[in-house]
Parts: sequence; structure tokens; C-alpha cells
Amino acid sequence: MSAPLDKPILGLAGLFLTSGTLHMVRPEVFEAIVPRPLKGYQRELVYASGVAEIGCGLGLLHPRTRPAAGLASAALLVAVLPANIQMSLDHGARARRKATPGARAAFAGTIARLPLQWPMIRTALRAAGRR
Repeated sequence: MSAPLDKPILGLAGLFLTSGTLHMVRPEVFEAIVPRPLKGYQRELVYASGVAEIGCGLGLLHPRTRPAAGLASAALLVAVLPANIQMSLDHGARARRKATPGARAAFAGTIARLPLQWPMIRTALRAAGRR
């Protein structure tokens, strides 16, 4: 049995729908964070992850699909973690090269974002009826 649609689950659905739409409309923004071993398939992976995010977001909104969407959302969040780490590594290298306040702030933002994956994964699992 899935959890009721509360603010955290609704927020996660909104994040997935927004991010997934951005993946489809502006894929070039996300291509740079595809981990290096997967280079050569950036556009395809960005589109695939965008479709997955939209599917998860929509699935979280309905009680009948929420359990499966919750599990899929947790798996997706784990799957994209390497891309988020790659983004932090790239911003860290840029901050060392440029050493501007903007480059340092961007790097700090990517580092601060990484721990937010865990509460989102917990919310996804709770949406699936797992605690």
C-alpha cells in the first residue's frame, strides 16, 4: 500500500516533472554531466533520464501507480547519483582553474546538493509503502 499524497511526495513529483521537462527541452545542459565512461551516448541518456523522471513524477501523483513509481523513483535517484558527482567534480576543477567567486559558489552548490539525494530517496521509498 502506498503512502498518501503529502507535501514531500508532491514535491518530489514536481521536481521530477520539472527536471524531466528540462531534460527534453534543453538536453545540452545535462549532456556535460554524463559520466565520462558513458560519453558518446550523452543525448540518448539525457532523453532517457528525462522520460524516466516524467514517468516517475506522474506515477507518484496517483495512488494506484505510486508504489511502483516510488520504487522506480528511488532507483532513478540512485542511478543519477554518478552524474551529480560528475557535476561536482567538473565544477570543482573549474573553481580551481578560475578561482572566481562565481565558480567557487557553483562548486559549493553542487556539493551541498549531493546529500539531498538521500531524503529524496527516503521520500520515494515511503511513497512506495516502504519505510
